[in-house]
Amino acid sequence: MSVVATNQRINMSFKNAVKLIFAAALAANALSTSLTHAQGTTKMTEQPKALTTDKSVPGYWRVTLNNPPINAITDRMYDEFYDLVGEIEADQSLKVVTFESGNPDFFIAHYSTAEPRSRFGVPRWIEAADRLSKSSVLSIAVIRGRVRGGGSEFTMGSDIRFASREKAIFGQPEVATGLIPGGGALDRLPLLVGRARAIEIILGADDYDADTAERYGWINRAIPDAELDAFVANYVRRVLSFDKQALSTAKAAINRTGLADPAQLKAVQDTFFKSFAWDGAKKRIPVLIQRGIGKPGEFELNLGRNVGNLVSDSK
Repeated sequence: MSVVATNQRINMSFKNAVKLIFAAALAANALSTSLTHAQGTTKMTEQPKALTTDKSVPGYWRVTLNNPPINAITDRMYDEFYDLVGEIEADQSLKVVTFESGNPDFFIAHYSTAEPRSRFGVPRWIEAADRLSKSSVLSIAVIRGRVRGGGSEFTMGSDIRFASREKAIFGQPEVATGLIPGGGALDRLPLLVGRARAIEIILGADDYDADTAERYGWINRAIPDAELDAFVANYVRRVLSFDKQALSTAKAAINRTGLADPAQLKAVQDTFFKSFAWDGAKKRIPVLIQRGIGKPGEFELNLGRNVGNLVSDSK
C-alpha cells in the first residue's frame, strides 16, 4: 500500500473517531460556520483567519491566536501555522516571532475539530513545528490562560515559553480520556522536564500552575501578569538589537543536541490516531460529550480536575 493510501486510511479512521468526540464542539460553533456540500466534498465558506500576524516592527512578527469559542486548535489552524512557517523561513530579515492568545481564558484549549478538513488530510503539524525549531528565527510562546493537550504541544514547538504566573494553566489530559498525546508531548516533554516528571504529568493528566511548570522546566519563566508584556517586549528588543548571523548560528549549534527526533514524533502521532479506537477512549468519549468538552464553561475551565472522574461518571 502506498504512503498516500495509508495516510488516507488513517485519516478516515481518525475522522470518524473525532466526529464523536467533538460533536458538542461542532454544535457550539454551528452559528459561525457555514458548510456547503458538493459531490460528497465538504467545503467551508470564507472564515476569519485563526492566526493573525502584526509585522509592523522590522525583524519581529507578533502572531495572535484567535479561534472562538475556546481557542481550540483545528486542522484549519494547523494549516495556517504550516503556511506561516513557510513565510517565516522565507523572510531573511526576520529575527523573532511571538505567539499569544486573543482569548484571556485559553491560550489553546486542546485539539478540537468536529471534522478534519486539512488540505493535507492529516495536518502537517509535526513537520511544521520541526521546521520552525530548525529555522534561524527565535520563536516565543507568551502564555496566558489554559494550555492543554495539543495546545501544550504547540507551545513546546516554540523555542521559549514565558507565562503569566496568575493566569497560565498547563496540562496533558489525553491519558485520562483513553488516548495518548500525539503532537509531541511524549518526546518533547521529557527533554524539558526529565523522564520522571514527564511520567507524572502525562500519566496523571492533571492541571499545573505556572510556578510549578517553571520549577519543572516546562516553561522558561512564570512572570507576574502585570509585568509579562513589558518583560517580553524588553527581551524581544534585546534580541532584535543583535546580529542575525550570531543569533542563527548559536541556535543551530544548540539544536544539535536539544531537539526531538522527527521520525519518532511522526510514529507517536500515528499511534495517537489509532488510540481513538481503543476501548478506553470509546468508553470515555460519550462522557466527555455529555460533560461539555469543547464548550465554554466549568468543564473546560477545570478540565484537569474534571477528567479525573470520567470513569466513575461512566459506570
